[in-house]
Amino acid sequence: MATVHDIAQYIESIAPSCMAESWDNVGLLCGRKDQPVHKILVALDPFLQVCHEAVEIGADLLVTHHPMIFTPLKSITEDTEPGACAMLLMEHGIAAINAHTNLDLAPGGVNDVLAQTLGLSDITVLNPVGSDANGSPYGLLRSGTVSPAPLSDFLAQVKSALGTPVLRYVDGGKTVCKVAVGGGSCGSELMEAVQAGCDTFITADIKYNQFWDAQYLGLNLIDAGHFYTENPAAKMLAEKLQHTFPEIQVEFSQNHTDCMKFF
Repeated sequence: MATVHDIAQYIESIAPSCMAESWDNVGLLCGRKDQPVHKILVALDPFLQVCHEAVEIGADLLVTHHPMIFTPLKSITEDTEPGACAMLLMEHGIAAINAHTNLDLAPGGVNDVLAQTLGLSDITVLNPVGSDANGSPYGLLRSGTVSPAPLSDFLAQVKSALGTPVLRYVDGGKTVCKVAVGGGSCGSELMEAVQAGCDTFITADIKYNQFWDAQYLGLNLIDAGHFYTENPAAKMLAEKLQHTFPEIQVEFSQNHTDCMKFF
């Protein structure tokens, strides 16, 4: 029977921790390495409702994209959600592993999945920062192409592909053809998309001035939501784990959704 260590090693093979940003926290954050794993729950986030779901289904391991412990904790108590989550998992013998910025940058990771989900062709890494053991370049953003289309048509395609209830965007005045993507908070990489000759950039958590910057630079900028731009990669991770460990029952969270609502 595979152990928590075996799962962690597999995740390390597809998203090496050396690719993670220096400020990040990835890997095994809770639990015993030698614990046998019969059932895994996979979700984008390790928030409390997801941890309760892991308990309810009898999971031995919770695998997420975002880390359960991101900033330093002075105590593990119910005064904070990370503390409450860690307590709940430990009380029920559930380990927690995450792959965050390492999965963002890795070949086949968050941004390759996002580009594929949006139907982009000729997908490449923008400004690679290195190559993996197989010689494949890795980096944060991806770019690709679509058949030339008006922005309004492309917005409808994005909304449908990601299942997001709303898009925030600015019209840069260009037909959509060469598209850059960055799941989650990649607004600070806006100039990379411009310098690469992209007419459109899809990411999330865009700030007010970044929309104005994009309009001035003639870039169609689309904020499709942090949850919706990264959740497809969590589903991919569940599929990869099930394929690699067929003897383990792998479930994708049925309770986790975006907490932000629109009135």
